[in-house]
Formats: sequence, C-alpha cells, structure tokens
Amino acid sequence: MRIGTIEPNVPVVLAPMAGITNTAFRRLCREYGGGLFVSEMITARALVERNVTTMRLIQHHPSEKTRSIQLYGVEPKTMAAAARILVEEDHADHIDLNFGCPVPKVTRKGGGAALPWKTTLFEQILHATVEAAGDVPVTIKMRMGIDDDHLTYTDAAKIAKDAGVAAIGLHGRTAAQHYSGDAYWGAIKTMKELVPDMTVLGNGDIWSGADARRMVDETGCDGVIVGRGCLGRPWLFADLEAAFGGTATPVEPNLGYVADAFKRHAELLVEFYEDENHGCRDIRKHVAWYFKGYAVGGELRSALARVGSLDEMDDLLAQMDREAPYPGEDAEGQRGRAGSPKRPTLPEGWLDSREVTGQNMADLVDTESGPSGG
Repeated sequence: MRIGTIEPNVPVVLAPMAGITNTAFRRLCREYGGGLFVSEMITARALVERNVTTMRLIQHHPSEKTRSIQLYGVEPKTMAAAARILVEEDHADHIDLNFGCPVPKVTRKGGGAALPWKTTLFEQILHATVEAAGDVPVTIKMRMGIDDDHLTYTDAAKIAKDAGVAAIGLHGRTAAQHYSGDAYWGAIKTMKELVPDMTVLGNGDIWSGADARRMVDETGCDGVIVGRGCLGRPWLFADLEAAFGGTATPVEPNLGYVADAFKRHAELLVEFYEDENHGCRDIRKHVAWYFKGYAVGGELRSALARVGSLDEMDDLLAQMDREAPYPGEDAEGQRGRAGSPKRPTLPEGWLDSREVTGQNMADLVDTESGPSGG
C-alpha cells in the first residue's frame, strides 16, 4: 500500500472516530501492530480560527512517526487555509478528508456523506486542498452515496483522480444504511477497477485479520480501513499484521490480557489529558467494548464504568479471574451501534440538483461550527 511517499509496513488504516482515535488510542493500537493511524476528525474552520481544543487534537506523540490528520470542511478556501496550517507549521505528513460521515447533524446541513452529491463543490474542495498541501499527500474517505437511488462513489472517484488525490477509502454502505446490514464490498471492487492506478482502501465489516485478507482478495483493493472492529480490541492490529504476513492464527486473549490492555489504555489517556480524573472518565465508555463476552459480573462492569482513579481501577481489575479463557464468538463480531436503515436527513431541495445554491452553502458552513465532527 502506497499513499504518496508513505508506505506503511502493514496495509491497514485506523479509521478516524470522533472521541476515540485520540493520541492515546493511536499509541495503544500501534503497540500491537503496524499501519497508518489517523486522528479523529478536525474541523477546518476551527483549525483556521485556532480553537484551543482543536489545536490540542492535532498534536501527536513523538513516537508517531507518520502523522495523519483527518480534516472536515465544506468551503474550499477554508479547507485550503487549514491544509496550509498543517503543512507549513509541520503538524501532518498525511491529510485525509471526510466525506463519509452519516450522522444526521452533519448530513442535515449537507456535509459528510451528503456532500459528494454536489459535484462542483466536491471538486473545488479537492483541488484547493491538494494544491495547498503541496507534497503532503491528500486522501479521501467516503461512502457509496446518500442512498441506493443517489450513489456518488463512481463520479467521486473520477473527480478525485483528476484532482490529484493520493488514495480513496470507500465504506461499502450508503449514508441511509448508517452501519446496519452488511457492507457491500462489490462497490470497492468496482472502484478499484474504475481507478486501477490509484490506491483504493476498503472499509466496512472488518472484524478480524481473516476479514481483511478476504476483502483484499475479493475486491483487489490495496489495503483496508478498520473502525468499529478495534473498539475494545486494540490487539486486532496484531491479527491484521499477522494476516497480511501470512499467519492465520488470531489473538485469543484471556481475561488478564484484556484487563492489561484496558489499564494501559487508561494510563495513556491520563497522560494525554494530563489529568487522572479526565483520563478515567474517558475510559469509562470503553468498558462494554473491552469486556464483551467475558465473565465479568454486572456490578464489576458498573463500577468500572464509574471509575475515578487508576488506583481504584487496579482494585477493581484485581477482582477478575485473570485466567478466565477467551470466550470465542461471544467476544467477537459487531461492536458499537449499528443503527438501522433510515432516510438521510438532508437540506431542503438538496437532491434537486447536483449544484450548490446560496442557501445550501449557508447550511453547509454551519456544519463547521464545532472543533471536531462526528
């Protein structure tokens, strides 16, 4: 897998996930296996305005040798300005652009997975950002389209190629599907055939190293993007590295292994926030993901979901049977909320034309009001 001059040792990308893929989680995943590890989504306008939270989110640990940042924006000049900040102030070695977010608060304004429908604006954003980024490679992550009647990925691939985008990541679902049902890997195969000389990354339903190998074999894509599959399972990157190295044996962790990973994640969060209480508050949302399927009682799970210090965490983890074995399928599969298929919320008249109106643009700009999307 090649993205500009970047050649990760494993053809795997950690998907940006808001509130998840901060420096702490990226470091944790890298301790298990290789790949390219992308920041959570950064809003271009907030970056240009140097929002304090945003400026913190773009920081990387010295151990992160390839610094990847995902930008979200809807206005070409602002996107270009944000890219120049990242490049000229040496914050990034790779910039990824978000055109895949299916969250209603984003799509109702025309952003995320809704934006590629407006082909001229999409093209302008790509050209402006690629030009501003210079030698730093720009990639995009997107979905198949808004719904089955309004697919955008083939047009978007051609536009991206002409704009000089270094790689395309395609999630094999529409915005209407959210994360429900099965990802359609056939769309990834179609895209690779459409732009065979571009790096194409497949995304959707990668729960194991075997899934990743199968996606590459079935679609011809150059690598995979992993999101929800690594929630509470940072060792998935060990599985992925092994799978691409020709080893089929996955990690089957006992409860002690999981508890150690959970504690390490908490320690890295405390270091990231420079505040023990803040770090422990953040780790609480990961409890259900880490201990999915394991013999951990409800009272202990509940206590971990209220943990306030690392010492308290040690006391709680000490109550577990560290030798409790890997529970098999009960610990695998779907993670995070899948949601259900639903009609995407879009600006009024959004689907009437593939060009942007003045009101559409006003709605779009309003989606950039926060420091981080998603």
